[in-house]
Amino acid sequence: MKRFRLAALLAAATIALLPATASADVTYPDPLPLTGQQIIHDPTVTHLRNGRYVAYSTGGVLGARLSTDLHHWDDAGNAFTTPPSWWYDYNSTADPWAPDLSYRDGRYWLYYAVSSWGTNHSAIGVATSKTGMPGTWTDHGPAFTSRTTDAWNAIDPAVIRADGKLWMTFGSYWTGIRMVELDPSTGKAITDTPVEHLATRPDAPYAVEGPYIVEHGRHYYLFASYDACCAGVNSTYKIRVGRSTTVTGPYVDSTGKPLLEGGGDLLLAGHGRYIGTGGESVFRDRGQDWLAYHYYDADDSGTPKLGLNRLNWTKDGWPSVL
Repeated sequence: MKRFRLAALLAAATIALLPATASADVTYPDPLPLTGQQIIHDPTVTHLRNGRYVAYSTGGVLGARLSTDLHHWDDAGNAFTTPPSWWYDYNSTADPWAPDLSYRDGRYWLYYAVSSWGTNHSAIGVATSKTGMPGTWTDHGPAFTSRTTDAWNAIDPAVIRADGKLWMTFGSYWTGIRMVELDPSTGKAITDTPVEHLATRPDAPYAVEGPYIVEHGRHYYLFASYDACCAGVNSTYKIRVGRSTTVTGPYVDSTGKPLLEGGGDLLLAGHGRYIGTGGESVFRDRGQDWLAYHYYDADDSGTPKLGLNRLNWTKDGWPSVL
């Protein structure tokens, strides 16, 4: 799950390799070969207006990586130099997770989650920057929160503009994937806005999280991570997808099964050395859609690393990974 701190992630990655972990379906394509600093978790990637690519992720004060070509990545510190004080209300070590980066109205917008393991006393924060570069962010406090009495968990945010409105998907376990409408001027949830329900699993612990919505053609596509994260080479994370003609759903897979009933086409799963593929986001660069995610490298003691694959779209409008 995305609720782990980076230290816990790396500790989990040291679990001894099991013979079965590297024998998954080999029909999935390998990620783009990368060099440099590849260690990452829950990546969000954008081609900045200054020509560089940036990837923010769980770990540190939202760890940052920079690239000029998508192939070689350098460590670039963190999004924030120090944690905002309000983070400590949700996490004793002010540890943020699962960022989402977007650009609108002349600014970059960074959403992220602050919570603690095993609780839905959680918050999604929002920050802005003119350049999107590490160290340039101004935090604006919580955009949306959840309480222990809520049926959802306010982590794993992702923002999309649709039909003239701004929406944020979120969710992890509890009752699954949810959505709220945001005020475009503040980037925060509209007061008393309805919380839409987009996807869940039929049985406890309802292991679906990390939503991301993409508009393509006449459909909206909901990508989500299913099953177990953060156990190194024992992780079973995989990426599934469904679609809808409206951004608020209902979302169904290619067989017509609703994602609210556990549906979802399998897009990418572990294979070979690339274990537990998930924590995904999608970005568009020069007319090409890309899938960004993390995997646990079975050839490197289960270390979490950045995965990048091109997204293709079939004639009937479903995504496939290249």
